[in-house]
Amino acid sequence: MAERRQIRSDVKKEVHKTDQEEKPVLKKKQKGKSRSDDIRDVSVFKRLAIIAIIIIVFTYARDYLINKYTVENIEERPFVSVDETVSRRFLNVKCSPDYEMRFQGCSPKKCGRVVMDGLVSQDEAAELVALAKKGMAHGDSAGGPTILDLHSGALTLGKKFVNIYKITKDLFTARDFEVYKSVKNKIQNAIAQEFGLRRSKLYLTKPTFFSKITSKPAKTEHDEYWHPHVDKVTYGSFYYTSLLYLSDYKRNFTGGRFVFVDKYRNNTVEPKTGRVSFFTSGSENLHHVQKVSSGTRYAITVSFTCDKQHAISDPAKGS
Repeated sequence: MAERRQIRSDVKKEVHKTDQEEKPVLKKKQKGKSRSDDIRDVSVFKRLAIIAIIIIVFTYARDYLINKYTVENIEERPFVSVDETVSRRFLNVKCSPDYEMRFQGCSPKKCGRVVMDGLVSQDEAAELVALAKKGMAHGDSAGGPTILDLHSGALTLGKKFVNIYKITKDLFTARDFEVYKSVKNKIQNAIAQEFGLRRSKLYLTKPTFFSKITSKPAKTEHDEYWHPHVDKVTYGSFYYTSLLYLSDYKRNFTGGRFVFVDKYRNNTVEPKTGRVSFFTSGSENLHHVQKVSSGTRYAITVSFTCDKQHAISDPAKGS
């Protein structure tokens, strides 16, 4: 009996010893599995990084090719030239799905582009360009356009904006603001009539501003005004965009034509003092401004929205 007990005791010791020896092996196996997972994780990360790089390179290449071959080298025709005078020229285009249609009496039921000569008088245009020059005499861009916003007071100075109303006192007269408001109302009425809108549902929005563009080279990406863009995408609140030109293509500057980028050809508007161009702001009217190569180009961008939350008031003396 004693011998059997001794045998059993020896067997238990051997089993216990074997168990103790196997546990480190299992731990090693578990550690080996963890390293494999780490290797797989690193491999997945590398693949994702490569995919991201490919997407970035593809995007830049695509934009470059679109700009080079679709925008610059596509056939162009003047929608309206500087040498002609048109009371009204309209081009209908199919509306994009960019608009919220909940704004009854304002959301576009038809889309297009309109150019009008004579809506704004030459005297009004002369007063407005004098207003722009008076304000911009207190600032200038380091590169790209110089901007003057009478609503916020923003004026380009170097690479930043300053408030024109804090720099000078009583620079603008009551007459300046009166002409500005009168011209804005004329443009607003024309847009409402052309697109069948209720004028009371069409609101002035920001940014609405004067611009001066010269051949001064851009210093930053923000100075590069010549890239194709869609106003509804860029600004969000825009539903209708208008431009009032305050200088003449070829006479006051070269380059600087306004270009609608279409599928098979580009349609250009050649600026002319007092000329008003307006259009629906969605992607049906992709556009850009050509680089100004010489001289000085003055214009006003007057923007309208259907969303009252984005409305701005007219500027006034004492702003």
